[in-house]
Amino acid sequence: MKFKKSTGLFIFSIALLILLNFIQLPYYVTKPGMATELKPMIEVENGYNEEGSFSLTTVQIGRANPFTYLWANTQKYYEVFPLDHVKYEGESDQDYIERQIQMMEASQESAIEIAFKKANKPIEVQYFGVIVISVIADMPSYGKLQVGDIITHVDGMQMKTAEEFIQYVSSKNKGEEVSISLKRDGKEKTLKIQLDTFPNEPNKVGIGISLITNRELMTTPSVTLDTEDIGGPSAGLMMALEVYNQLTEEDLTKGYKIAGTGTINEKGEIGPIGGIAQKVVAADEEGIDIFLAPNEMGAQNSNFREAVKTAKDIHSDMIIVPVDTFDDAVKFLNELEAPQ
Repeated sequence: MKFKKSTGLFIFSIALLILLNFIQLPYYVTKPGMATELKPMIEVENGYNEEGSFSLTTVQIGRANPFTYLWANTQKYYEVFPLDHVKYEGESDQDYIERQIQMMEASQESAIEIAFKKANKPIEVQYFGVIVISVIADMPSYGKLQVGDIITHVDGMQMKTAEEFIQYVSSKNKGEEVSISLKRDGKEKTLKIQLDTFPNEPNKVGIGISLITNRELMTTPSVTLDTEDIGGPSAGLMMALEVYNQLTEEDLTKGYKIAGTGTINEKGEIGPIGGIAQKVVAADEEGIDIFLAPNEMGAQNSNFREAVKTAKDIHSDMIIVPVDTFDDAVKFLNELEAPQ
């Protein structure tokens, strides 16, 4: 009898453990990801080789279950975030994935554009409007616009870039109406949308969307990218350096293993990212020599300062370098002495 009771209790416990593993909590868990070499992902036609390497860094993210939630709260470089800190309110899982893909593609385009311009190589840019990458709940666009919509005109005026759209809409007042012409699934339509203030930004007026520029780059030489498994814009700086290094004869790596992070725009300005500490840990585990971090113009809470603090905490020998622009990164690497 005791044996049967023990067996039953054991089976029940196993079943309970399996069940708990499939329960999703309203949280995401992030942890250090990897430092992944970019050369296998990016190929410039007839590009120059490099002795060292440029690597992007990642943060691994997943939906929490009871086990991962408890474990993450005991680990120093694991983080737990509520759902609304990762996804926008009302955003579906598919919309979130689509937003990450669109942001990554925009980041790639900016990286290629700045690299070709700095290398004085031919590049032509064609603009096709702006792409909606998120729609904010309880704002005028919610239920009218969709992720993936391509906005071509506002009030009859052609919109080439996201910056043009934002500048025009933000010049208007709450309660005014704009006419939005868009393409969705190959069909054209026009909608009237009234402007309102944002819930958490009462001084900001808009229709409640995030967007990126829809464009196509034509380059000589051609560039082939294989980054479909990576989402978000944070690899922009490192992709720009990899493309530039393959375009120019002098090898910026000089034999070093170089990693880093940071968004980049068409002007070569580097922006901050999330998870910098986790990315420093990931880079250190991969034996990276130099880590480039967004300096944020010397801000007290900059990515750079957090990266330095993390490197010290984990006793890393990596050189942490502050960068505000693409030119800052190139200048540092040009002046860097080759290892003995």
